[in-house]
Amino acid sequence: MPDHPEGSPAAPSSRAAVQRLLSSVGNPALERLAQLASRLLAAPSSQVSLLADVPTAGDGALAPAEVGPVVGATGLRSPLQDQVCEVTASLGEPLVVADARADDRLLGLDVVADDRVRAYLGVPLVGRDGHVVGALCVYDAQVRAWSTDDVLVLTDLAASAVAELELSALAVEYEADRVRWQLAVTAGGVGSFDWDLGTGRLAWDDELHAIFGLEPGSFGGTIEAFDACLHPDDRARVAQALQDAIDRVAQYTAEYRVVQPSGAVRWVKAKGMALPGPDGTAVRVLGAAYDTTTEREADTRIARVLETMQTAFFLLDDAWRFSYVNAEAERVLGRTRGELLGGVIWDLFPLSVGSAFEEHYRGAAESGTARSFEAYYPPPLDGWYEVRAHPGPDGLSVYFHDITQRRRLEEQRTAALAAADAATSRLALLATVGEDLSATLDTEYAVGRLARHVVRHFGSWALVTLWDEGRQLRDIAGYHADPAQRRAVARYAQLRLGALSPTSFLHRALRSGEPVVIPGATDAVLPLLSGEARDVFAGLAPRTGYAVPMRARGRTVGAITLFLDDGHADLGDDDLALLAQVADRAGLALDNARLYEGQRRMAETLQRALLSAPAQPDDLDVAVRYVPAARVAQVGGDWYDAFLQPSGSTIVVIGDVMGHDRHAAAVMSQVRTLLRGIAATTGGSPAEVLRGLDQALDTLQVDAMATAVVGRLEQTPEERAAGTTRFRWTNAGHLPPLLVAPDGTVRELRGPRPELVLGVSPGNARTDSVVELPRGSTVLLYTDGLVERRGTHLQEGIDALAELVAELAPEAQARATGSATLDAGFLADAVLARGVAGDAPDDDIALLVVHLGLQDSVGQARERVNPA
Repeated sequence: MPDHPEGSPAAPSSRAAVQRLLSSVGNPALERLAQLASRLLAAPSSQVSLLADVPTAGDGALAPAEVGPVVGATGLRSPLQDQVCEVTASLGEPLVVADARADDRLLGLDVVADDRVRAYLGVPLVGRDGHVVGALCVYDAQVRAWSTDDVLVLTDLAASAVAELELSALAVEYEADRVRWQLAVTAGGVGSFDWDLGTGRLAWDDELHAIFGLEPGSFGGTIEAFDACLHPDDRARVAQALQDAIDRVAQYTAEYRVVQPSGAVRWVKAKGMALPGPDGTAVRVLGAAYDTTTEREADTRIARVLETMQTAFFLLDDAWRFSYVNAEAERVLGRTRGELLGGVIWDLFPLSVGSAFEEHYRGAAESGTARSFEAYYPPPLDGWYEVRAHPGPDGLSVYFHDITQRRRLEEQRTAALAAADAATSRLALLATVGEDLSATLDTEYAVGRLARHVVRHFGSWALVTLWDEGRQLRDIAGYHADPAQRRAVARYAQLRLGALSPTSFLHRALRSGEPVVIPGATDAVLPLLSGEARDVFAGLAPRTGYAVPMRARGRTVGAITLFLDDGHADLGDDDLALLAQVADRAGLALDNARLYEGQRRMAETLQRALLSAPAQPDDLDVAVRYVPAARVAQVGGDWYDAFLQPSGSTIVVIGDVMGHDRHAAAVMSQVRTLLRGIAATTGGSPAEVLRGLDQALDTLQVDAMATAVVGRLEQTPEERAAGTTRFRWTNAGHLPPLLVAPDGTVRELRGPRPELVLGVSPGNARTDSVVELPRGSTVLLYTDGLVERRGTHLQEGIDALAELVAELAPEAQARATGSATLDAGFLADAVLARGVAGDAPDDDIALLVVHLGLQDSVGQARERVNPA
């Protein structure tokens, strides 16, 4: 097939001829190629499509393509796939579509609206002359991300598809030439000759004259005239073939070139027989000849294609001899044509005997159906090959592709993934252990979880032992992979330490701080046990054991004892190192938990020492609560207070000095003391008390800023008779108090305007707000640790607290006794229990709940009045 540059006048018609030829092939191998694409890429559908035509625009660029026959397909197929194949062919490069609906290149195609094709991967089929003749694709009804490896695999398969198409097309063309030749024979296109060796006369018929380009009867009739018609390079070879036939009185066969009078060169093949005379020697040669130029040109074209193919190809005849080998096959097989041609494959490549190569080659030849497979050939080739073997009339056609690099990359990727999985598994175990041990301050719960993780990752069963501050050992956790054995492990954990000899493997690990391996664990441990513990351990019957100390900050805080039954292999060095790492991480986390708890108790004790007990008038129920922050030793500036003024009025205070450290706690103590002194000595209203506090902080140069709410409960005899009390308050930048009415409804108490925090301006104006409260009401004062949450607005926290108080108020009212109509202590505890997530809040919390109990309307009572 002549090559033409793309866009030249001959290119479209030549290309169309190629496509028509390829379309007529009907090659079942391409169906298997499509199936292979589906299988390799785990795609439900695939197809190999040829273009009906590829017209060109005026500038030679590709116009929109039209999909023609589908040569091979698997799975669901619809015209929508063909639309995308058109796009692939027009692009002339791989088309990778993870989601057809989101791909701009497919806008306007029906495939966007059809859920049957969502993910598509297609590569163009490019012929040896550079023209796109079709597309190979896989597709899926689900969205899918195609990897680079997927594209490379499909590209390799497309190259194989093109080779298959071109080989099949050439075979068709070659067969057409053969048919034409047979028709010529039938029609009398074969010429005959008769050479009388006695007289030397060589007679030709008219057909042979035509083959040689001579007019009938113009041939000279001698062997010399015949020689004159031959190409000079072929004369000696043809003469030798004739002489051999005459000498042996045998068949004569020769193929040679004829130079016609016009100068045209034609190929002619002649066959004849030397006939003997009475004495047995040859006296005549009879034969026939025919023009083989077309066949030779077809063979030349096929050889040219095969030689330029990047896929190795060879042809085996019926005796398993190499009859053709292309250049790529020479390279891949590591032998020259001279070494391969005529040689038997089983002799030249003895390691193929009994291998997948022999199995599939012989299977294809015997069944008459093509086979495709991948196989490894040992050194000297030492490679992996993708092979397709096609039986035919001339023997077994084999083309194969060296995929050694791909397979080795896959093996390396598999090994890397395995290593990554192992590393991920190790990291996941360490992370899980760390999370479990750091997520709670309950040491024994965390250690119980540790035993489970160790068993699931390393062995059959395990015990975890703690060495507490009193240097006492305690087995606090045990776990067995077999549920039926867990009760036995739990019992052994109860008995072990009391029955174990001081020379045991566990004690050795605790003393040395190094892991101890216990081979033959059952026989090794039983002599060190006594009593029931010995019997329980004998029933568990482990094969191997490991005692691994848990260390932290240079001291041993406990140990993990791991046992393996017969179903588990002994730990390798990496696993043992990982187990030691888990133990060390557990030891550090456990030690941190102990240190944290000690420092937290110390901080809480210090903070509580700074807060005095509140006043408790007979007609009020005052409950105060303090919850320290979760951070270790972070005492804060939150405080509460409740005390009486000389007038008998009750002052309630909630405040928060800015900061979370010992300095904040010290400043809080100063601010709280100053406020108490000013309120007690002046008898002033809440606003007057805070004005005096601002001036005192400035005069004494106390470097502090704080928020606070100061409230005073006031009552005249008339108000007592009416069953009401006034609540007078002022707010210096603090959160608004919550008021719980006797009917359980909750609302915020806000002043007419926001006011500055304390410690900013000594001359800042302060104002009082007053609300009349019926007896049975409750007021909640709180700090921001109760309502502030990361990522949410502060008002959302206040609203959530109000909803929670409204929800809890009925139960608090139901628990009230005596003159109280609501249990203030219960409400305070319930709010903290429900409003604080986890073991401790991120910020410390101060909470004051004051409930106004019922009063008698007559009798002597201490009068609460407003000094103003």
